[in-house]
Amino acid sequence: MNAYLILEDGTVFTGRSVGARKEVISEIVFNTGMTGYTEAFTDPSYAGQALCMTWPLIGNYGVCIDDMESDRPWLDGVILRELCTQPSNFRCDMSLQEFLVKYDVPGIEGIDTRKLVRILREKGTMNGMITTVEPTEQTNPQLRDRIAAYRVQGVVDRVTCKKSYTVRPGSHGSEHAGAKGVDHKSQGSSLLPGTGLRVALLDFGVKRGIVRGLASRGLEVTVFPAHTPAEELISGGFDGIMLSNGPGDPKENTEIISEIKKIYASDVPTFAICLGHQLMALATGSDTKRMKYGHRGANHPVKDLKTGRVYISSQNHGYMVDTATVPDGVAAEAFVNVNDGTNEGLDYSGKELFTVQFHPEASPGPHDSGVLFDRFIESMLRTKGR
Repeated sequence: MNAYLILEDGTVFTGRSVGARKEVISEIVFNTGMTGYTEAFTDPSYAGQALCMTWPLIGNYGVCIDDMESDRPWLDGVILRELCTQPSNFRCDMSLQEFLVKYDVPGIEGIDTRKLVRILREKGTMNGMITTVEPTEQTNPQLRDRIAAYRVQGVVDRVTCKKSYTVRPGSHGSEHAGAKGVDHKSQGSSLLPGTGLRVALLDFGVKRGIVRGLASRGLEVTVFPAHTPAEELISGGFDGIMLSNGPGDPKENTEIISEIKKIYASDVPTFAICLGHQLMALATGSDTKRMKYGHRGANHPVKDLKTGRVYISSQNHGYMVDTATVPDGVAAEAFVNVNDGTNEGLDYSGKELFTVQFHPEASPGPHDSGVLFDRFIESMLRTKGR
């Protein structure tokens, strides 16, 4: 069956329908990763967006449930050059087509994804519609108005957990969602650097990899819904607080920002990733702004300004912290994107508090920036006098 991608600027792509057969209007973004489509499709940060994969063949190793970053895909749709219908991998649980149908995600394949990405790079991120109904000269103007009116809203509330849960030290970090867990206690977890430490993690759309990155280092991680009062975390006997990644415009989360101000004032060691990085910046007087087309992929170089080292990072964000607005004496720029010079992290003055825009848990390097989890543990140990 034919499918159509209609952009708000009037551009129409014709391809073939894949996944669920339904119509969706969404923000259209692109990811430059060659692999990792399962992780991308299940990353809650894509809520409210339809994702174009720039690599021309997607689905060749199928879908492995253990690779999912949450218990379901959160994106609105997928846009592909070619969908592989005969995956080959010993870990494969289902084909990508079966996965998309199972979770009711519509998609389109067979379009010129290079042309689509060029449009988005030149004109900036825009909205679009995936549909199986062919547009006509009569319907196109009305469709463009509907498409242009779409806004990504309320997505943090949609993706956050509904109640708190705890992940034991040394575990895989995904048992809560029913995936297979790996318990390392029998392998000497007492030697893990975070043994005995407890972390409260605010879930704005957390990826399993973040929970796993903490728990695998011996930390006990309690995950809380996004709107949990700061006092519950501060007075809960936790050694550190983690602010997770998540979707949408950070400025929309006014109530959460008010609670993060209290976390900043508490002096509890804190580490924040992606949306959490942006929310902490807003809570401390900095500003954020929307990027032209964002950073999404597994190959973004990030420079550590203190050491001069460059990490190969995984990223997924359409907003950034404007470093020109960071108040004097509050924080200093710690990381920058080598490609475009945009901010990738802040160190907060006089605090055991640092934040990054990229994803150290995704391991594209493969272990370039995992050291940031160890740095978080060190900050907790210093606070405890150990």
